[in-house]
Amino acid sequence: MSENQVDRQVEPAQARRLWHLLEPLHAVLYYAPEVFEEAGALGYSAEDRWASYFPFRAAPLGPVGSQAVASAFYGFRPAMVARYFDDAWKATGPEVALAARLRGIDRAYRTLFGDLIDRPELAEAAALARSAAEAADTAGRPLAAANAALEWPAEPHLQLWQAATILREHRGDGHLAALLLAGLDPVESLVSFAAIGAASVERFESRGWTPEEWAAARDRLAARGLIEADGTATEAGRDLRRRIEQDTDRLALGPWRALGSEGAERLAALLGDYWVAVIGSGLLPSESTLGIGKV
Repeated sequence: MSENQVDRQVEPAQARRLWHLLEPLHAVLYYAPEVFEEAGALGYSAEDRWASYFPFRAAPLGPVGSQAVASAFYGFRPAMVARYFDDAWKATGPEVALAARLRGIDRAYRTLFGDLIDRPELAEAAALARSAAEAADTAGRPLAAANAALEWPAEPHLQLWQAATILREHRGDGHLAALLLAGLDPVESLVSFAAIGAASVERFESRGWTPEEWAAARDRLAARGLIEADGTATEAGRDLRRRIEQDTDRLALGPWRALGSEGAERLAALLGDYWVAVIGSGLLPSESTLGIGKV
């Protein structure tokens, strides 16, 4: 094996670490007041973040309906998606929403990063993240493919956000494949995740499932020997979730091989100050349904 081949050997732990660093940079879209202001200007309610979450995240897919969005997002109750999304394109269209979300991120990043936005380190980080994003194989990954098809913005900080978005959706699409392989439907995927302590049941309630639907999913998982009567995971349940996370990490490796181990480590080092700025802002919730830091 050549020295170059060794360098391209990116470990799953590196892919996971980069996800941990990039996810908050993407998630600004769902919590920044500047983004809510842009959404409000389009006629979306600023009272409930889901009113802009669904159209802004789904906009790259084009003028699709709520059924397609529920399928791509997976963990949300379809009726909840329909409630927020059925009228999403009546006031405006996907192209307008795409422009608005980028304006919101531009404003939010300038507020969060201040003078850090003009540092050469950000431009270097954006170039590395973009290289990884452009190397992503998006076959069978609808959200990653839709975001990868968008034009790249000129400014480095917006390139960084777009790359973070492509890469997190690429990982997310792979995660759904792992869930399907494990035989977990949308609500079962949440119940089993809560069972290992990835996040509280209350946090997962934000996905809209009724208590009756949650209980029925618990019963199905208990019948498979995956959770106990009290809702905690059995050893078999923990093993299944462990395999899902391992499969997700493995399926997420492709883009990072374009950077190699050294490039991946360099990107991780460059992202530190920007990750700290987002996390330190208090903008994002302290507990996430993604289970970051817990699985």
